[in-house]
Amino acid sequence: MAAGRDSAAPGPRTREPRKLDAVFDRGGVKGIGMVGAISVIEREGYEFVNLAGLSTGAMIATLLGAGYTAAELKEIIMELDLRHFRDAGPVGRLPGIGPLINVLTRSGLYRGDAIRRVMRELLEAKGVRTFGDLILPELADEPRYRYRVQVVAADITRGRLLLLPEDARIYGIEPNDLEVALAVRMSVGIPFFFQPVRLRNPGGETSYIVDGGLMSDFPLGLFDAPGEPEWPTFGFRLVRTRVPPVVRHRVNGPVSLLLAVYGTAISAQEARYIETHDTARTIMIDALDVGGIQFDVSRAHKEALFESGVAAAEAFLAGWDFERYKTLFRSNDSKPEQPASSPRG
Repeated sequence: MAAGRDSAAPGPRTREPRKLDAVFDRGGVKGIGMVGAISVIEREGYEFVNLAGLSTGAMIATLLGAGYTAAELKEIIMELDLRHFRDAGPVGRLPGIGPLINVLTRSGLYRGDAIRRVMRELLEAKGVRTFGDLILPELADEPRYRYRVQVVAADITRGRLLLLPEDARIYGIEPNDLEVALAVRMSVGIPFFFQPVRLRNPGGETSYIVDGGLMSDFPLGLFDAPGEPEWPTFGFRLVRTRVPPVVRHRVNGPVSLLLAVYGTAISAQEARYIETHDTARTIMIDALDVGGIQFDVSRAHKEALFESGVAAAEAFLAGWDFERYKTLFRSNDSKPEQPASSPRG
């Protein structure tokens, strides 16, 4: 069965939902922009089938897969105090030297336990705990599409991209038994910001697992398969659609230096996407001037990001043509450069 598939041609909303696969990119606190785009996709009658995400996109994909709507996600994010995710722990809160001790001894400023706890609570509210709860019955015999959601992370010890839950086998965990909140926590492990998740494999080696974006720019081709697609895959990505402003990172020590390096790399990646990737199937959402690790982002900025996502999705769908998409992007007779390669190779 081919993925990246569509059961109905685009056009006015019909009674039957139009099927869609989706891949959600990283973005930190700016992820609410993707929720705004999702609200338009839902409004136009699309129904998500397979979902995937890395970092913030993993949070959004798993919550959608569990059954949350865009309206519910917006309400959650609007009311959530993101500063609670900065859980430094007793040592990390020590004035002056505490953050540096955390980075040197635990490889990250914050523990990340708060993210896992919030995700666990939200998922369990919809009856989802492990990936066994996210199996698509109609696709249960197709390994590539068996799980409604797949999460991308990076094992930096082995230098390997992870596609979860399938790659949980490496660590002696059955895919069905992997906790979804744990997989998300792995994927959101921003280097030096959140402490990496440590997993031991059956051979006794300990792996450090972090943000999947470290090894995969944007796995948009994850659900692609040979042949003509039945329905499309849409990418959701936060980018800089204008000339980026001068961003100044205050550097006054080793910790701030590490964060400045990471923030600069992400900003450059956002700007570069416009120039180097085919945007045929990607909803490019203006990230405005909000930083990915700006956890004290205001409600007004959250609202602006949401509306930015709405505007981006509306503009994208206004020019969307599935037949053109198949001809130019996924046709067996035409093989233009892919915007990203599949983690499966």
